[in-house]
Amino acid sequence: MVTLLGPVEVRELATRLGVRPTKALGQNFVHDPNTVRRIVRAAELDPADVVVEVGPGLGSLTLALLPQAAAVRAIEIDPTLAAALPETVARHQPEHAERLHVIGRDALKVRPDDFDLPPTALVANLPYNVAVPVVLHLLATLPSLRHGLVMVQKEVADRLTAGPGSKIYGVPSVKLAWYAQARQAGRVPPGVFWPVPNVDSGLVAFTRRDPPADVDRGEVFAVVDAAFAQRRKTLRAALAGWAGSPDEAERLLRAAGVDPGARGESLPVERFAAIAAAAGGSVPGSRAGRGRNRG
Repeated sequence: MVTLLGPVEVRELATRLGVRPTKALGQNFVHDPNTVRRIVRAAELDPADVVVEVGPGLGSLTLALLPQAAAVRAIEIDPTLAAALPETVARHQPEHAERLHVIGRDALKVRPDDFDLPPTALVANLPYNVAVPVVLHLLATLPSLRHGLVMVQKEVADRLTAGPGSKIYGVPSVKLAWYAQARQAGRVPPGVFWPVPNVDSGLVAFTRRDPPADVDRGEVFAVVDAAFAQRRKTLRAALAGWAGSPDEAERLLRAAGVDPGARGESLPVERFAAIAAAAGGSVPGSRAGRGRNRG
């Protein structure tokens, strides 16, 4: 059986490195081997997958991923943890050490040229404070990323996977739906972390899909942001600033086949794309018609 880190090993390693988990970096280290095994099983990795792991921390999940994938590319912003991870892998799994490469960067700033191999899967225990931006950034930046499983705060998991009509359906739900089909893959209790968070965590699995429309992604996301900035308002009112006036917003909504009296939480991503398409280049500041971003 693969050697993984338990509570004693996690504390001893942290002490040796002088690491104290910080809220600023959203650090809550998993110390339960059964939980990391469960995460890797739920990720449904192919042996050929090149996995991106964000925030590997002390290496609990990394050790479980390495035997199941062709390679793991771990993105770690903390220089102490980034330097220690290869040593931890070499100590516990020397036979898989060559599969690991650590990228010492902020995950929100990584680009394709940071990787020696095209990543195909994202598996990570994401810091609560940047979970949604990280997922959306990596899906936008790494077109080779085909599927993944992330552990996030349960409330965030609910929002990411919510559907139209739900009270928690919003910007994260719609933007993730642009890139992928997502579903919840289970709940994780606080007790498997050190330090123990005051909330449950949730697993979100996703599979990349083609964009739902041949419309500029930036234009669609601008509509989404405007629609939910004032979510109690009708779309005619909420999109008035984006469109230039309430009347123009109504014209574009009707052209897209959307009721101007509807609210943003009632629309699937395809309807937001239709609104952006109806705008074409007519909206002030619109980038439509100046090239397409289909990713």
